[in-house]
Amino acid sequence: MTRILVTGAGGMLGADLLAVLGSRRDLKVTALTRDELDITDADAVRAAVAGHDVVVNAAAWTDVDGAEAAEAAATRVNGDGVANLAAAGAETGARLLHVSTDYVFRGDATTPYPEDAPTDPVNAYGRSKLAGERAVARLLPDTGYVVRTAWLYGAHGPNFVTTMLRLAGQREHLDVVDDQQGQPTWSYALATQLVALADAALAGRAPAGVYHGTCSGGTTWYGLARAAFTLAGLDPQRIRPTTSDRFPRPATRPTCTMLGHDRWAVAGLPPLPDWHDSLTDAFDSTVPPTRWKAA
Repeated sequence: MTRILVTGAGGMLGADLLAVLGSRRDLKVTALTRDELDITDADAVRAAVAGHDVVVNAAAWTDVDGAEAAEAAATRVNGDGVANLAAAGAETGARLLHVSTDYVFRGDATTPYPEDAPTDPVNAYGRSKLAGERAVARLLPDTGYVVRTAWLYGAHGPNFVTTMLRLAGQREHLDVVDDQQGQPTWSYALATQLVALADAALAGRAPAGVYHGTCSGGTTWYGLARAAFTLAGLDPQRIRPTTSDRFPRPATRPTCTMLGHDRWAVAGLPPLPDWHDSLTDAFDSTVPPTRWKAA
């Protein structure tokens, strides 16, 4: 029986990973939340990883703006913590699937970034996540997997889609930026892809390295808000386009971080579906609670 450890199991992606893994009778799953495992504690990580075949790391510092004022703390989690997991995997032979971000790129490309594109983050959060990627590549060149994702939304944590639906009950119109482009990705779809990658890795079909776990196609935050309103039965005309300079933030946001997905083919896996199809599936699914639907 394959033994899988999920770190960060209390977060949005972690919860969906447990939902996907819970349907499998051939797996023994250990789920540890942030309170149960501090990945910056090397000894605790070593003890937790022992006895497992695969580790899926969903633990992370995700406060992009907060990282600007606390880069060392963010890097402690996103860099040093990941290095601890990779080192433990190197000792025990466990494969590591680590979730990273599109923010490792500068975000000014006019075409999707391939998996081997040069990295050049523009903010502290991106730099902290890149440190984790480098640790995986250095310590687990043959058994480490980095899966970059972006614009995650889901049923089990705060995110842009649920925020828009909540604000719909408080405001007549919402101004949403239309000058940042990316790939909205349902956390449940990403969880399903991660489990499929773990299966392929254990079977020897998936080479180690970087994969891009985002939905295909792309849109802006404005486009995503309008799509969510439409699916929730709300008038999308209530969403008005605006520009990023109207909402100054501590951390610089990349303008365009569309990711390419060619590497899934070498693992024998299809990439994630189109973002709009996936969003529709999220609203139609019985997995999220009824709060997807606006009152």
